[in-house]
Amino acid sequence: MKFSFSKIILITLLSFALIGSGNLFAKPMNWPKVYSENLFHITEVMVTDVASPPVAARIYAYSNLAAYLVIKSQGGSFSNQDILANTYLENHDWGIPESNVTSPEFVSILAMLKVGQDIMPSGYLLEKRQEEWIEIALKNKVISKKNLTEHKELANLVADKVMEIAKKDGYLQLSTLTRYTPQKGEGFWYPTPPAYIAAVEPEWETIQPFFIKDLEDFEPAPMAPFDMAEGSSFHNQLMEVYNTTNELNEERKLIANFWDCNPFKVEFSGHMAIGVKKISPGGHWIGITGIAAQKANLSFAETAYVHALVGMTLHDAFISCWKAKYDTDRIRPETVINQKLDQRWRPLLQTPPFPEYTSGHSVISRASAVVLTGYFGDNFEFIDSSETYFGLPERPFPSFLYASEEAAISRLYGGIHFRDAIEEGVKQGGKIGVMIWSKVGNDD
Repeated sequence: MKFSFSKIILITLLSFALIGSGNLFAKPMNWPKVYSENLFHITEVMVTDVASPPVAARIYAYSNLAAYLVIKSQGGSFSNQDILANTYLENHDWGIPESNVTSPEFVSILAMLKVGQDIMPSGYLLEKRQEEWIEIALKNKVISKKNLTEHKELANLVADKVMEIAKKDGYLQLSTLTRYTPQKGEGFWYPTPPAYIAAVEPEWETIQPFFIKDLEDFEPAPMAPFDMAEGSSFHNQLMEVYNTTNELNEERKLIANFWDCNPFKVEFSGHMAIGVKKISPGGHWIGITGIAAQKANLSFAETAYVHALVGMTLHDAFISCWKAKYDTDRIRPETVINQKLDQRWRPLLQTPPFPEYTSGHSVISRASAVVLTGYFGDNFEFIDSSETYFGLPERPFPSFLYASEEAAISRLYGGIHFRDAIEEGVKQGGKIGVMIWSKVGNDD
């Protein structure tokens, strides 16, 4: 093949131009994987801080919101409707200018990590992760040293904007509210063994939701009243918990432990109390979101979108569930069984430190599953490896809804919830998920 001299000059000049752009020889980035890995650094700090399930959901909501805002502000396009246009922030003026950054993806992850740093007690641990991310981005020519400063400035700007909103959502006022005191009388929640931890986040219903306008719209059906008479709904459910946990097979034990997600677990060795740190329920579903994004090979923009959507869904679902918990203030199975049936009985899972009705995992799992099903479609098969970091095996699921059903029933196998709290929790979460997806789903 012959080339004219002019063609050779043109090819040479084009090659120099491409090399000068700094991206020709950049290693291809698996953006969904990179996003999930950096988000998991935030999860690790939450585990260190023993963040309660509602607090963890709030952190996921704001950190992923920052990532989404960067892409949105820089002209990124999404397959579904703008998330913020359907929240209480729809008319908020963020004041984020469109910039000349060459990698909004880099900025997005850096902003996410910065919000994580600012919003958590041990967030300073993420400073090192930010430095590592900058080194990775430079090494892979995602950015250059020449334009690093403007990328960092945009990340700082977005993170600061998000934290301005977070500081106004009611979280900082929680400590000023009247402290919760367990009610006296039968049927009311009381701290449970082994650590008898005080009630967690009793005023969480005062936190500002993103999508929910009126919490009353998502109240569950009335629970079975406390009644120890044989044949009553409450007594039947109590006996179901007692008998089920005494007859567990290995598969049901595995299911219970796989979905445990209890950041408060305490084990005793003699007189020494040892905290066993685990991922939160919301963290489990954020992990599933990352797994699905990688399997579907989403673009970076779509990865940021679906993570922000699930994070904000978790946030609202926990607010709704926690309102129900402290409105009903219902006793846990462990307390009743120890008082009325068997003083030595202990559930397979350690009872979490808050009232029983409704089941939190049931609510947030179904809400997340509905949103993920809307986004990825029905019967999206995946292998859930969210818990391998904590020593549990992978688990395959034929769909998000199937996984949410298993998460819900795991609470019965674990001995920490009555059936009506599980079933009504699923309905409660389903209503929240349907409402949110109806606002953001693409109807085309």
